[in-house]
Amino acid sequence: MRNAAGSLYGLAYGDAFGKPTEFMAYDAIVAAYGSGGPVELTGTPALVTDDTQMALAVGESLLAAPEITPAVLEPLLRQAFLDWAASPDNNRAPGMTCLRACAALSDGRPWQQATQAGSKGCGANMRVTPVGLMPGLTDDQRAGAAQLQAALTHGHPTGLAASELTAYACHWLLTGLPPQELLAALRDRCRRQRTVYRGEWLGELWRTSLSASPEEFIAVGWDECLAALADVGTGSGTGDPCLVTGEGWIAEEALATALHCYLISPDEPVAVLGRGAASSGDSDSIACLAGAFAGAALGLDAWPAAWQQQIEYTDRLAMIANAWD
Repeated sequence: MRNAAGSLYGLAYGDAFGKPTEFMAYDAIVAAYGSGGPVELTGTPALVTDDTQMALAVGESLLAAPEITPAVLEPLLRQAFLDWAASPDNNRAPGMTCLRACAALSDGRPWQQATQAGSKGCGANMRVTPVGLMPGLTDDQRAGAAQLQAALTHGHPTGLAASELTAYACHWLLTGLPPQELLAALRDRCRRQRTVYRGEWLGELWRTSLSASPEEFIAVGWDECLAALADVGTGSGTGDPCLVTGEGWIAEEALATALHCYLISPDEPVAVLGRGAASSGDSDSIACLAGAFAGAALGLDAWPAAWQQQIEYTDRLAMIANAWD
């Protein structure tokens, strides 16, 4: 089924679907594409945004790591993010939080001093799905790597928790969890991980906050994610999904709204992409995460075959997918 490829390509396809709609009002999107949103890739190649670019940076860092530990992975992620920041292709309305953090990371300071401590923007979890797809990781490695890649730029605990949940959603779907059981599994993880601070991966990050302890710091993130997940699956399933679960500019809303778009029709992957793109908020991030979920569950054959050659960065997507499938 090639589920890792399905998820990676699904992320890129969703990103490309949402790229032209990201800054459009919902009514304008419907007028241009219909109530279901886009149904085809456009352009040769079909261009993506910084969401896919940074997901590739994370995936390639994981591939380059001889072992998945914080000491090995942090410098690889740092360099990959700096390479992205300096790239001439970094011209897709990149997030200011990521740019500011990369500027601070460039002088070699400890990442805990470079991260934007109060930010929980969706940049924390739009790029994390490769952590969920990589085979052979322990629970600590998967959770720790998910949080670390977020924390390099977004230091708010909700960005960390949302990133871990996004990675696990992909991982669980890839390994066979039925979509109808996903939401309960994510809520359960919020409760079970509520006071688990991964100090080996995060160091003294918690001291950048006003929290009295590491456990108090991370609990904020899990509580906010659990609250965001409460609205997933409510409403009629039609209309602007951002009215149900939020606009997606912050990490927990990006996760919740992507899940909402996915779980309405998990067996209709192209419809999932269109629904994510037909949203009034951060359409590319919402659609790319929804596409990653759909592809993780259904595999590469769920997508039109011709899209593989049309999408930008197909060679890099294929390299990672071939290593993990």
